[in-house]
Amino acid sequence: MAKTSVCERNKKRQCLESRYRVRRDELKKVAREAYAKGDIPWDVYARLQKMPRDAHRTRIRNRCRLCGRPRGVYRRFGMCRMCLRKYAMLGYIPGLVKSSW
Repeated sequence: MAKTSVCERNKKRQCLESRYRVRRDELKKVAREAYAKGDIPWDVYARLQKMPRDAHRTRIRNRCRLCGRPRGVYRRFGMCRMCLRKYAMLGYIPGLVKSSW
């Protein structure tokens, strides 16, 4: 089980990222257009750098929703491999069956 503070920090980053996503995408679009015209948009780059560091989507870690484990997480289910196996064997995940051939 992951520390609660680490999971909460990740949730905080998700909120920040969703709040700043539109603003960041607009600034990046303006920068791309200016760069295509041939000039370097230093003011846009400065505004992008002034945004909070945690507001970028690369700072968010994909974690298991049940136990908070950071590795081996299936995006489709939002669960780590161990929790997925546990709940699949108990039959709590509809449509998921153990493979055999």
